[in-house]
Amino acid sequence: MKILAVFISIFLASIITLKAQEQQKEVLIIGTMHTVPKIVKHSYKPMLKRALRYKPEAIYVESPKGNDSISWEYLKDGWSENYRAFYYLSDSIQKTFTSDEKRFETVLKKQFSDMTPDDLKFMINSFAYKRDHANYELYKYILEYGIDGAKKPTRHEDGDLTFKLALELNTTLLKSMDDQQTNKEYHTAWSKCYKEGKSNGNNTILKKLNKKDYNSAIIPALFRGLGKHVNKRKSLNRLHKLSSFTYATEMTEGCSEGEQYWNERNMRMAKNIGDQVMQSKNIKNIVIVGASHVIGLEKELKTNFPELKVLLFN
Repeated sequence: MKILAVFISIFLASIITLKAQEQQKEVLIIGTMHTVPKIVKHSYKPMLKRALRYKPEAIYVESPKGNDSISWEYLKDGWSENYRAFYYLSDSIQKTFTSDEKRFETVLKKQFSDMTPDDLKFMINSFAYKRDHANYELYKYILEYGIDGAKKPTRHEDGDLTFKLALELNTTLLKSMDDQQTNKEYHTAWSKCYKEGKSNGNNTILKKLNKKDYNSAIIPALFRGLGKHVNKRKSLNRLHKLSSFTYATEMTEGCSEGEQYWNERNMRMAKNIGDQVMQSKNIKNIVIVGASHVIGLEKELKTNFPELKVLLFN
């Protein structure tokens, strides 16, 4: 009887373990090229097919959260004309638009195919009111191109990958996870590191690394394999080195500051992702982000959210 009891205990423990593994939440990170040249305008097609095969329940995008006032304080006068215009549009909408949360939730539950032009316009204004840039752009895209999306490549991850993925899966709400709270300081450090690198050999290493990155992508790009190439670990590590200044053999003050700000940004982005994933019921989650961030996000997610299964595109 004792042997039977032990056997049953082991059997039940195995079932519980297997069930827990089946329910383990996943985060699949896809590194993107942002905007691609016209000659390789179809580069996102293979990436979209692979993303669709994964069948994610939630899509996380490189866009600031609406309530991230520190990032928006920088972005309102920052590097991106798109973000600048959106910030002041959002300010204007908040003064004139009457929010209707009940209607907002009702429209979110619809299929995209059932949304009327009035629904789409209402959602566009609602997302501007909430300072939710990612979903504002998604619903503007649908209003312009319809539920099949743009016929011609937009040459950008949003129109060719993210939005088409959302439309195929009827994901009516994208999840923002970017953080640009110290981006101003990061770009200042970048300039400082480059100036310092003129005399210590760091810039020579930088140019060689950039040339290697460019040359290695030529053949894959011509055969629509740019996305797959960019997501190889060798490519991801090279991009991480370039963005974090760890290519430098002499870590000067500017390079060290730049590395610190880059790592801190990835840490906060990973927290934005991990917190939202753990608070949701979704098991399969996809993160669409500039390829330079993938290595940093992988490290931070594995370190701070060990309960998550972190996957890379390749």
